[in-house]
Amino acid sequence: MATQDGIVEMAWDPITRIVGSLGIYAKVDFNNNTVADCYSTSSVFRGYSIFMKGKDPRDAHFITSRICGICGDNHATCSVYAQNMAYGVRPPHLAEWIINLGEAAEYMFDHNIFQENLVGVDYCEKMVRETNPGVLALAERTPAPHAEDHGYKTIAGIMKSLNPLEGEFYREALQVSRSTREMFCLMEGRHVHPSTLYPGGVGTVATIQLFTDYLTRLMRYVEFMKRVVPMHDDLFDFFYEALPGYQAVGQRRVLLNCWGSFNDPDHCDFTYKNMAAWGKKMFVTPGIVVDGRLVTNDLVDINLGIRILLGSSYYENWTDKDKFVTHDPLGNPVDIHHPWNQHTIPKPGKRNFEDKYSWVMSPRWFDGKDHLALDTGGGPLARLWSTALSGLVDTGYVRATGHSVEINLPKTMGAPEKTFEWKIPMWNGEPLSNAIERNRARTYFQAYAAAQALYFVEKALAEIRAGHTKTWEPFKVPDEAISVGFTEAVRGVLSHHMVIKGGKIANYHPYPPTPWNASVRDEYGTPGPYEDAVQNTPIFEENSPENFKGIDIMRTVRSFDPCLPCGVHMYMGNGKSLDRVHSPHAFTGEG
Repeated sequence: MATQDGIVEMAWDPITRIVGSLGIYAKVDFNNNTVADCYSTSSVFRGYSIFMKGKDPRDAHFITSRICGICGDNHATCSVYAQNMAYGVRPPHLAEWIINLGEAAEYMFDHNIFQENLVGVDYCEKMVRETNPGVLALAERTPAPHAEDHGYKTIAGIMKSLNPLEGEFYREALQVSRSTREMFCLMEGRHVHPSTLYPGGVGTVATIQLFTDYLTRLMRYVEFMKRVVPMHDDLFDFFYEALPGYQAVGQRRVLLNCWGSFNDPDHCDFTYKNMAAWGKKMFVTPGIVVDGRLVTNDLVDINLGIRILLGSSYYENWTDKDKFVTHDPLGNPVDIHHPWNQHTIPKPGKRNFEDKYSWVMSPRWFDGKDHLALDTGGGPLARLWSTALSGLVDTGYVRATGHSVEINLPKTMGAPEKTFEWKIPMWNGEPLSNAIERNRARTYFQAYAAAQALYFVEKALAEIRAGHTKTWEPFKVPDEAISVGFTEAVRGVLSHHMVIKGGKIANYHPYPPTPWNASVRDEYGTPGPYEDAVQNTPIFEENSPENFKGIDIMRTVRSFDPCLPCGVHMYMGNGKSLDRVHSPHAFTGEG
């Protein structure tokens, strides 16, 4: 901690309750109770894009799933999508429904455990008591508007239920994460590195019993969500009421990206030439949202606009002579900084916030004029926003209206039919992207994933009853190909770009949500989303600078659901790096 002209320099490194080496370095202006400046850092490098070169393309999904021990199946799925395009293979319908069910289970599992057992701790009774005792006192006097739905009479009761290890709801959520993980394993064999997922389909033995086992667990989750959505609405709405101005915590310009999820096998043939059409048939609609407006939901446009800038990261640039791809399969020119043409050239150095300070690059989306620092909104915010504006999804269980998303959960043993509506967040007539709304969207997307899974089960069972039990199509690896896979990892956008030459991988670049969210200042001086969201965030914590926990900063960063393995990778050079330890840290909730 250092003080200069009333500005206190503070660091949280590493950020707790996430995987990976994320550090936040900020200048806090306690005179004005705001964050004056922020830098997001990552201290390790692993280099998957380097050692993928020369590998057999058929191994890509097995290798890339190991990028992360949390969302490995998302990587495997995206890699399989890229391979399907490269090999020209279209899996049987049943295989695609199985993959959709596996990914739906992953969303339910991961969002549940993060929302309730990790980010939920930021709003628990113990945390609020340490940082905002006045807010807790008000919570104890405030009745919960939806108490009859979730069972907690006051807002303080909700907060207490989220206390780590001892809170009732905290423990219940841990049990739910077990059943959702079982659901994934039923579809894809193993979590988080699928054992039955391949290009061309799956090796899962599809039976009526298999889907019945999945469905019994799913219906318990559906009933669980009928309590969770109103509970979180009560909690998050309370913070707006208790702390006027709290909508500015973690707020940044609405710059959201979603690559789409859950392919429709009736339309998806995995060809690049038809990608714009089948992309719009996804059950989560791809899209780029700028200032609340849908710019495009065309996956070809999205693909061509991706740029990998280096900015303040520890890498050397590459040149036009290093191009792998000059034009896409439709004849469109491909930029030198597109992932198909990227080279990963590490150049480690001493951390310098005036120059290079992180191993995370700066992915941007070029709209023809500006390189936009898009963020995923933690994943669900961008997914729901893009789907709502496109108005293309309607399965009966989920309907996109053009301004909202309706989620219909059927009757369960302990609760009647329930409809939830996620509405595009607005504040004073303007679209709102902030910490609270990223977290709220995560809750609604849990219900969204469950509702869509009900539809996928019906479609899979219809295939079996019609005698269509085949789950895999054969294929051949071409001598040369370029391909891309698009999907949504739990935390947001995921793309895998592959170039094959001589039957081997010549270039391979996976881009998960973390490089987008945790990116650093690019060569134009534009900060990454973490940095941008923390900068100018007001401070509502009641503690003095000497006992400052930084809870509003932590809520901002964790609202993005950060998970650094996907964004940073290990590199061992000739020197050693020693990070200073800063304290005090916010309550970690790690036992």
